[in-house]
Order: sequence, then structure tokens, then C-alpha cells
Amino acid sequence: MTTTTVRPTDSLLRQYLVLTKPRVTQLAVFCAIIGMFLATPTMPPLQILVAGTLGIWLLAAAAFAINCLIEQQIDAKMLRTARRATATGSISAHQVVGLSGLVGGAGMFVLYYWVNPLTMWLTFATFAGYAVIYTIILKPRTPQNIVIGGLSGAMPPALGWAAVANSVPAEAWLLVLIIFIWTPPHFWALALYRNKDYEKSGLPMLPVTHGQSFTRLHILLYSVALLGTTLLPFAVRMSGWLYLVFALALGLRFVHISWQLYQSYSDEKARQLFKYSIVYLALLFAGLLIDHWLMAF
Repeated sequence: MTTTTVRPTDSLLRQYLVLTKPRVTQLAVFCAIIGMFLATPTMPPLQILVAGTLGIWLLAAAAFAINCLIEQQIDAKMLRTARRATATGSISAHQVVGLSGLVGGAGMFVLYYWVNPLTMWLTFATFAGYAVIYTIILKPRTPQNIVIGGLSGAMPPALGWAAVANSVPAEAWLLVLIIFIWTPPHFWALALYRNKDYEKSGLPMLPVTHGQSFTRLHILLYSVALLGTTLLPFAVRMSGWLYLVFALALGLRFVHISWQLYQSYSDEKARQLFKYSIVYLALLFAGLLIDHWLMAF
């Protein structure tokens, strides 16, 4: 993923905005919004839709900024992240903590008073888990960090569902499971073509600890598992035939690219899979939403 360049003359707010990883935040919030729409056969209440989106976005932004602060020394060693304001020192730790506290606190306030306490606490736990448990405990200690820590990144659909229904039923957890299985092949594809960066950083990412071939095999296995997992909404009658077509077409393409990567490695193929995985998740959830609307109306 392309890193936004930050210049020393950029404003504090611009530097902070880059630290919130806007592209990652947008995908997470998009999945949360899909969860909101799937939680009801009709349109979600406008207040819940707006306040839920805003609150989740603010808490995600705060968590990603704290993540950058914790990893500032690691980021400084990696080409992809060396220009982050925390890595260059152009924004201080106190500024990051202060702005994150302000933004995160605002997000919690919005969710508590205009959505519901369940969504506030689930969102807080999700992004605290990402910023602390994943970043501090898992990421520097185990090559399975992205697998175990992937639960935090998989939670947005459940957060959106909780915002509308004030509960998290099995259907919401099924959406979480899809993103949970999607996360390892998505991230390992990035780790493959950024392998030298991770070697410099000292992080035990799978391509560094177990090699390229082992990582490519696991990407392929997870891709096949992902294809099977995405068929579950149709199997349990949560979705209809249109979603099944989306899931099969998108999933088979995912497996095909993973198979090509497994057979013969190149940075270009790894980059292709990484980029496709982002488009894949967006289109899969969009297909789920379209199918839901057609079934409802």
C-alpha cells in the first residue's frame, strides 16, 4: 500500500491524519456500514447510521495513530513507513497521545449517547486490542501475529450490526469470520514483496521466519479456506443466489491468483494479490448488501 508523504512543513492535523491510516480506516468503516444495513430488513435509522459511522471512524483513527506511536522505531527502519511523522520525530509522542485521546474520546461519546453502550464498548475493546494486544504483545513475538491479531481487524461488521440491533447475533459473527480468514493472505502478500523491510525491522513476519515458499503455501491454503467460508452465508440462508455468484466468482479469482503466486513467485504477483484482496473484500460485501436488499424488497 502506498504511503502518503509527509513534509516537515505539513500542519499537525495533516501529519496526524496520515498516522490514522486513512485507507485502512475507510475499508474498516465500509465493512461496519455493511453490518448496519444487514442488521435490518429496511434502512437503518439515519441517526444510527451517521453516528455509528462517525464514532467507529474516530475510534479507529485514534487506535491507528497509537499503533504508529508504539512502532515508531520499527517504522523508521522500513522504507514503506519511514516518512510517518512519528518515525521522523516531526510530531511528538505527547501530541499523538493528546490528539488520539481527544479523537477517541469523542468517538466513545458519540457511540454511547447517540448509538448504544454495547457498540461503544465493543468498538473500544476492538481498537484497544489492535493498538495494544496486537501491536505490543503479538506482532513482535510470533509469526502468527496477523492470524491471532486479525480478530481485531475483523470486528467492524459486528460493530455495525451492534449499532443497529444492539446485539451481535450469529450472522454478524459469520461476517467477522470471513474477514478473519481473509486477513492472513491479504497481509502475507504484502509481507512477501516487502520482505526486506521486515527483515530490517526485526519483526517475525512469516516470510522472514519461515521463508517465501512456506508463506506462499499458506496464502494458497487460506485462499481456499476463504472461498469455503464465504459460501456459509448462502448455506445458512442468510443470503441468496446473487451473493453466491459474487462469492464464487470473486473467490475463484482469489484462489487463481494465489495459485499463480504459489507456482512461481514474483514481487509483481504478490503485489497483484495484495491489491486484488482489497477490491475482493469490498466487492464481496457489496454483493452481500445488494443480495440482502433484493431479498428484503
